[in-house]
Amino acid sequence: MDLAYLHPLYEQTGPWASAYVDLSHHAGDRRAEGGPTALAMARELAAQGADEATCRAVRNAVDDLAHSGEPQDRALFARSGEVVLDPLLARPPRGGGSAQWARLPRVAPLLELAGEDPVCVVAYLDRRGADFELRGAPAGHEEGVLQGWQWPVHPTGPADRSERQFQLRVENAWEHNAAEIADALAVCQEETGADLLILVGDERERRAVHDRLPQRLRDRIVETGHGSGGRLTGEELDRARAEHVRRRAREDLDRFLAARVPDARGRAGAVEGVPALAEAAREHRIDELLIRPQGPDTRREVWIGQEPDRVAVRRAELTALGTPHAWPARADDALLRAAVDAGAPAVCVTPALRDASADTPSGGLGALLRRR
Repeated sequence: MDLAYLHPLYEQTGPWASAYVDLSHHAGDRRAEGGPTALAMARELAAQGADEATCRAVRNAVDDLAHSGEPQDRALFARSGEVVLDPLLARPPRGGGSAQWARLPRVAPLLELAGEDPVCVVAYLDRRGADFELRGAPAGHEEGVLQGWQWPVHPTGPADRSERQFQLRVENAWEHNAAEIADALAVCQEETGADLLILVGDERERRAVHDRLPQRLRDRIVETGHGSGGRLTGEELDRARAEHVRRRAREDLDRFLAARVPDARGRAGAVEGVPALAEAAREHRIDELLIRPQGPDTRREVWIGQEPDRVAVRRAELTALGTPHAWPARADDALLRAAVDAGAPAVCVTPALRDASADTPSGGLGALLRRR
């Protein structure tokens, strides 16, 4: 997950109100209950010490969302009477929502709730060309259509020489179409930033387009047969997305597991555990942060300074580094702040785990390191 959009949260000092709001289900009922839901969150923040202006800003924002035409689940991050960031959530928060007041914004839940909901370009293939459909896309993008050469689409049997020549012309036309479709699909992906390309059609057509796509897109491709030109259902699309997320998380986890093994010189390319991660944050060496949200270390208390790279297990460590002020914070949120500052992505490894005994970063936190 690219964390760059979180930068506004670290350009201002805390404390912060962080609210996760479930508005996507039973929209009609939620609209009617918008006031109480908003009021409950404002009261929870006030009980934790939030100032009146910030409580009011969160209450008004939740109320406005609940009464909007199409309420969607959101996270709200507010301070000093202003909502600074309100990202959409791809799935509802547990328990109907939560509200917290802390020195750092509570961003770790975004890895599960907002991250890894791939934008997809679905290409419906046939011998004449392809229809492109954007699913889960940003506003402003519309379905696009690429028309190929208008050759006959059904090859004939090998009855005589003229038929074989005609069949060859059909195949040549399809080869040309497949190359054009692959080029157009690559351009469409670049323009939309799509995470996933789904090829729908007969196996031979899918393979022809797949083999002509640039190497950089090969790990984004999913193929599926879907009858004679039918559209993907929402359930089928969800399965394709979930498989893509699982595969990418597995690849990241495998890279971490391999990198934490020391090389011939005794140096590891990955670390785990809060003390080692805090040191990596101070040294600006986090290249990718891996988090298992249910891990015990995620909620472990660390000490932070004003700067994102000031993270330590003990307050005395920051004092020794010349940090005049320090505050307690959750380890996951402190490390995510350091990752944002370092321009490093973060990944939730939960989709990659097939069972509870799977090998993961110790305590639920790990990082791939930048080379010295």
